[in-house]
Amino acid sequence: MQSLLNSLKKWLLAFGFHPKDTLTAILKLPKYFRDKKTLNKQKISSNVNFQFGGFYPCLFDEEDEGGNAKGHYFHQDLLVARKIFLVNPKKHVDVGSRIDGFVSHVASFREIEIFDIRDIKTKVPNIKFIKTDLMKDLDESLYYYTNSLSCLHTLEHFGLGRYGDKVKYDGYLDGFENLYKILNRGGKFYFSVPIGPQRIEFNAHRVFSVKYLLDLILPKYQIDSFSYVDDKGDLIENAELTKEAIENNFGCFYGCGIFELTKL
Repeated sequence: MQSLLNSLKKWLLAFGFHPKDTLTAILKLPKYFRDKKTLNKQKISSNVNFQFGGFYPCLFDEEDEGGNAKGHYFHQDLLVARKIFLVNPKKHVDVGSRIDGFVSHVASFREIEIFDIRDIKTKVPNIKFIKTDLMKDLDESLYYYTNSLSCLHTLEHFGLGRYGDKVKYDGYLDGFENLYKILNRGGKFYFSVPIGPQRIEFNAHRVFSVKYLLDLILPKYQIDSFSYVDDKGDLIENAELTKEAIENNFGCFYGCGIFELTKL
């Protein structure tokens, strides 16, 4: 029953309907109009004239914290950007990571090249864009292209068609192999994907078991460190890859595994 309700919620969200937010907004409307009435009264006795423009209701901010310092993207973007800052590689290339998160963090202090299947038309200092589909045969000019590479919260989408890519069940394997080809031997690879019981939540993403990820990683890379974001959105840095933790995916149903790797 819970699974059915979760699926229904995701369908409603896909069509732009947020049941919880809608109910919360309705409950907050009386306060919104009381505050507007109070401001109207105060305006009459003020010597400064601010005309009221159109309505722009912000109904959810009062109970929020000063900012959201939780979640997969918040933690992985800061963690990996900090590592790149400390290592300061000659060249850093990113594949598909979030432009308004990780890429912008790195671009604030150094140049970064980004590969993506989608166009990026905005020109931004320190960001160089190359359009490429890493599920296809890799152009030979990109072999051994860099000694520092990142792919954060991206590989899980390969082959699901969400971003205009070809639907291919094992498309992520093509992507993983091409990432290996791009990196120089001995180069650093910063890699993250969702972790938990292995599944596809179509067409959003795959979730990988930690055990399966290690089967993919260990023949090609040395693991320098492993961190993860748990189901509560908190970062656990430099976690030990024990057998028990691997088997239960570090207690995550939908967490984020963050690997710092060196190519063998």
